[in-house]
Amino acid sequence: MALADLHIRAHTARNSLVVIAVVVAGAAFYWLSGILTPLALALFLLVMIDSFARVLVKRVPHFPAILAQPIAIVLSVGLVILTVVVVAANATAFAGQTNTYLPKLNALVGGLAATMGMANHPTAQQLINQLNPSSYIGVAAGHLKGFATTAVAVLLYLGFLIASRQSFPRKAVKLFGSDATRHEAAEIFQRIRDGVERYLWIQVVCGLMMAIPAFVVMMALGLDNAVFWAFLIFIVGFIPIIGGAIGVLGPPLFALVQFDTPWRALILLAALEVMGFIIGNIIYPRMQGKSLNIDPIAVLLSLAFWGAIWGLPGMFLSTPLTVMAMIILAQFEGARWIAVLLSSDGEPLGPTSTVSAPGDPPALAAPSPLGEPLTQP
Repeated sequence: MALADLHIRAHTARNSLVVIAVVVAGAAFYWLSGILTPLALALFLLVMIDSFARVLVKRVPHFPAILAQPIAIVLSVGLVILTVVVVAANATAFAGQTNTYLPKLNALVGGLAATMGMANHPTAQQLINQLNPSSYIGVAAGHLKGFATTAVAVLLYLGFLIASRQSFPRKAVKLFGSDATRHEAAEIFQRIRDGVERYLWIQVVCGLMMAIPAFVVMMALGLDNAVFWAFLIFIVGFIPIIGGAIGVLGPPLFALVQFDTPWRALILLAALEVMGFIIGNIIYPRMQGKSLNIDPIAVLLSLAFWGAIWGLPGMFLSTPLTVMAMIILAQFEGARWIAVLLSSDGEPLGPTSTVSAPGDPPALAAPSPLGEPLTQP
């Protein structure tokens, strides 16, 4: 009985330490968000660039490996610049169309007031003035300044990470003294990289499956700024749960203001709802469950957790960060129960002990998240 009691106490103490460590780590992530957020975004971009480079080498016949990395960097930066240009151009178009939409907003407010039985109702301009937009200018300017600062920090981190990646194999050899530890570290690094790449692939595929048909429907209905809305649907798709709601409700609400009758907005809402239901409830869960092995409840909780700690960047990175945490926690006996709860099937590391496919090099030479093997060059 004494040995059993000691074992129970030791198990309880170990689990308590794990919970305390999670709370302390969360507090540290929150306090150091200004430093860690751009670093996490830079690492995410680095994995994306590395994935582009390896796809070019594997999929394009006779593609020179020495050019894969520079071209992947150019493509990634080009996509970011294209996104910024499209958003900026359409923001200017929105500002120029404000006077056109005000009468329609007044008519919409009047119809809503009549439905509610209000004899005297304010105009759209009066409602806007009551909101006092000038009071939000300083807040918006602060957010734009913070966004610019974060973007510069991300680019600086990314540049230094790319410059220092060549020395990582030597550091790994010094850091992991024995072949066994290097073997284990290589498997962990490869699992993390593969998990993030699978997440990227799933999000890009599902985002395109939603954005392209939505763009076709919006163009067919004559919605203004259809390119902007398609970009928005694709980008917010990287935010679990919330992003889908924004993408489905935003264009129909704008259509109510643009068109004189509501039927086009209703058609657009119905089309987006059908596409969102099929992709969000059938296609995406199947792809995510089989590829990422994350429980849907864990996705929801991670969105709330990382959103509370790092804001919007945390929402974008919530799923890959959870994948990384699940893989790391599974390596420690005391914290493995957390990884099991985060996983979809109770096997956070998969049914096998290695992630190498047939024909791949041994796990000791598995590539790290930075694309280099953990062996001495």
